[in-house]
Amino acid sequence: MLTLVYLALIAILPLTSASPASLNPAAALPEQPLITPPPVAWTPSKTTNNAKRGIVSDIDSDLSSLLASASSDVAAVFSDFPAGADVQSSLGLDDSQIAALPTQVLNLPGYANFTDQGWNLRFRAMVYKQPDINQSKLNDLANSFLIGTSVQSLPAAESSQAVNLTAEIYVVQQSNQNITFSLAPAPTAGIDGGAVTPGGGSQIIDYPVPTTEEGDVDGFVQINNGGLTPGNATNHIQVLNEYVQGTDTGNASAYLVPDQGMTVISDIDDILRITQIYDPKNGLFNTFAKPFVPWMNMPEIYLNWSTSLTDLHFHYLTTTPEQATRPYMSFIYANYPLGSFDTRPLNFSNTAATVSIRKYLLERIFQTFPQRKFILIADTSNSDVMRDYPLMATEFPNQVQCIFLRNTTATDSLDHFPYDTSGFQSLNQQSYMFFLVPDDLKNLDVANGHCYNASIKQNLTFGYQGLPFGLSTGSGNGSSNGTSSGSRVVLSGNAGLWGWAGLTLLGSLVFGVL
Repeated sequence: MLTLVYLALIAILPLTSASPASLNPAAALPEQPLITPPPVAWTPSKTTNNAKRGIVSDIDSDLSSLLASASSDVAAVFSDFPAGADVQSSLGLDDSQIAALPTQVLNLPGYANFTDQGWNLRFRAMVYKQPDINQSKLNDLANSFLIGTSVQSLPAAESSQAVNLTAEIYVVQQSNQNITFSLAPAPTAGIDGGAVTPGGGSQIIDYPVPTTEEGDVDGFVQINNGGLTPGNATNHIQVLNEYVQGTDTGNASAYLVPDQGMTVISDIDDILRITQIYDPKNGLFNTFAKPFVPWMNMPEIYLNWSTSLTDLHFHYLTTTPEQATRPYMSFIYANYPLGSFDTRPLNFSNTAATVSIRKYLLERIFQTFPQRKFILIADTSNSDVMRDYPLMATEFPNQVQCIFLRNTTATDSLDHFPYDTSGFQSLNQQSYMFFLVPDDLKNLDVANGHCYNASIKQNLTFGYQGLPFGLSTGSGNGSSNGTSSGSRVVLSGNAGLWGWAGLTLLGSLVFGVL
């Protein structure tokens, strides 16, 4: 009988197939760095499906399976990018042709923590070579990422963006490569609130581990502390510029984050920029062809936080594959406070791993900074966010300051994916809020943990929201204005575009007609 839930929802759910400027480094102090073990094992996190009983809980269970599959299909659009040998083979290039290409480096802005051994910098980079693909072939490759249009029919600026991003995706990662990089004080630090330029820190580092099969390095190195303020003696973030030697493509910034203070961990798609990832046609077009555009006045909110909370560190965490990182970094640096970055590395290269990478990256930064408080912000269209954010508040109860989630189902008619709020049932309402527009985040005393604007009605039950014709499952009411409780399926208003057939079948299942 439960198979009918799948049939109903499949019939009605739109399932789918899916930097800082380069500066010459100052005089450097040579150093032999020591590798610091990463705080968390480099393995994807696993989720556990608990057995449930009862009609409503069976619906929840089936929805979990179905929506995980649907989310994976959407994620697949952005995760199944070709890499390495596959790119070389598809382009018909031999090893000698690849060897003749210049080596390039994608260097992600990293963070450093302070221990009894001094500052330890997380260095993450990808070494690759970019083939010279002829225009006709590049156009064809770019068209594979567009739905209902082509680069030939786009305006020149949009066509150029699609082709350029495609070229960044079709690269050949280089394994077993040694990386040397230099550090120097960042003279532009301080433009985003409490960040400062340190009085020293210039040095050259030979990263002690060669690149992996995927061309990646990611680990902590102990750096020379000369001229740097200890992390337990300041509330300010110190910024260093990084320069990978042998290329002009590997520049980034490093953020030395004090022991105490607050860190904003922010998703990017559909919270900082308009992506519509839940609608693959628009999601792909807004990523590959359209200029990145901020979502409403979110830059104003982040600017206000960065200037009013001087110990604030911004960390941008997106599960976008690392090959597509450069446009994201350029967008953030043009519109939001500077900060460190995390994207999905290539060894998380399938859709199952894609939905577990966020939890791994969250745990890693939480355990790296055990005395800092964290503000988590994203939107409801990510099933991993809806699972992992409240889980962080349970696993690290003294570290999660606030959770803010944009309700995309309520604010964008194209988002038809239900979202599960059951993880929030045990949390204090003052610690989280589902919001509709950026202005909902104004005038909140986040420094003291007051994260809920009582004028923003939550109107949620602790289960699935946004089911056919506004149905939701679960128990309790997440709004401070609500008083009802008990397990149920409720009708809450927004019908969306769900079909009558789906509603009929689901209703028949719930009320025992079938």
